[in-house]
Amino acid sequence: MKELVLAAITRVLAVLLLLPAWLRSPGHARRLACGWALSLRFPAEDLAGLTGGTRAAFTAARTEAFWRHRTLLGLTSGHRDAAEQHRLFLDEVAKAGPDRKRVLPAGESAHVRGTALDVRPREGAQWLEDHGARFALYRTYDNEWWHFEYRPGEAPPARLPYPGWRAAGPAPSLTRPFPR
Repeated sequence: MKELVLAAITRVLAVLLLLPAWLRSPGHARRLACGWALSLRFPAEDLAGLTGGTRAAFTAARTEAFWRHRTLLGLTSGHRDAAEQHRLFLDEVAKAGPDRKRVLPAGESAHVRGTALDVRPREGAQWLEDHGARFALYRTYDNEWWHFEYRPGEAPPARLPYPGWRAAGPAPSLTRPFPR
């Protein structure tokens, strides 16, 4: 119930922000109003460090989700520097062992490259899974409903069971269908 109320308040706020957004940038009022309202709803969000393409794709996707489908799409985590990713990897190895089911080492992480997005809420992630291909944003792991990666100019990647998954033999291509 709390989430529904907060979502409704965020939508009302965005509508109220349309006029100031239009005054600031007439051609981008919806994007600005959406961004302002969502930054109040998700104040810890940080788009810094994302590649320009990743940031533009995410901003366009969340604007469409918000205005056309009334769906909020927030960012839990985007770019991480190598040291932070390494710390997350070591913490996960200490808790769960070296199977790499939830966190990759810094050298393999799309978060470090600035092309990965961990999104919220679940409804936003579902919207992105349904519509993200138009923005080159793809869910890449079965076990992480929140994790999407920006993959421009590629066919939709096959979704892997988890981040460190490797089939017997060579690593699978993310552009070929899953082996059965």
